[in-house]
Amino acid sequence: MLAAAMDQFWRRGYEATSVRDLASVMSITGASLYNAFGDKRSLFRHCLDAYRDTYARRRIAELDATEEPVRGIRAFFEELVAASLKDRRGCLLVNSAMEVAPWDSELAAVIQASLREIEDGFHRALERLPAGTHSRQGQDARATARQMLSAVIALRVLARAGGDGNRLRSIARSAVALAEDCRSP
Repeated sequence: MLAAAMDQFWRRGYEATSVRDLASVMSITGASLYNAFGDKRSLFRHCLDAYRDTYARRRIAELDATEEPVRGIRAFFEELVAASLKDRRGCLLVNSAMEVAPWDSELAAVIQASLREIEDGFHRALERLPAGTHSRQGQDARATARQMLSAVIALRVLARAGGDGNRLRSIARSAVALAEDCRSP
C-alpha cells in the first residue's frame, strides 16, 4: 500500500498527486487514508522515509561493506546508472528537493538529512583509503564526497529528463575518478 503511494508521488510529484489519486492506487477510501496516515503530507513523509530505507540506505550499506573503497564507489555508480536508465522516475529525494523543499522547511530538513547520509557514505569510503592519500593529492575527503553527491544528483536529474546513457556513464566515470585521484600516488 505504501509502495503504491510512493510510486504515485515519485512519478507525478507531490503537487500533482491528489488524495483521490492516492486512495485509488492504494485501493482504500480517502477516509481510510486520513485514518491511517493523517493527511497527504504525512503520507508523503512516510514515503520519503520508505524510499530512504529501501534505496538510499541500501546502496550506502553496500558501499560501507566493500573492502576496497574505490571498487565500492565504482559499483555504486554503475548500479545507479543502470537503475537510472531502466527507470526514468529519477530519485524521489532529488525530485522532492526541487519541488517540495523550497516551501516546506520540515520536509526540506528530512531531504537534506537523507542526502547528507549519501554524502557521509562516500566520505566514509574515502576515509578508508590508505593514510595520507588525500593530503598528497591536495583533496579533502569531505569536499570530494560532496562532489560525488553532486554527481549523483546530476545523474538522477538528467536521467529523469531523458538523458542518454553515454552522458550518465560519463558523469559516473568522473565521480569514480575523484576517488581514484584520492588514492593515486
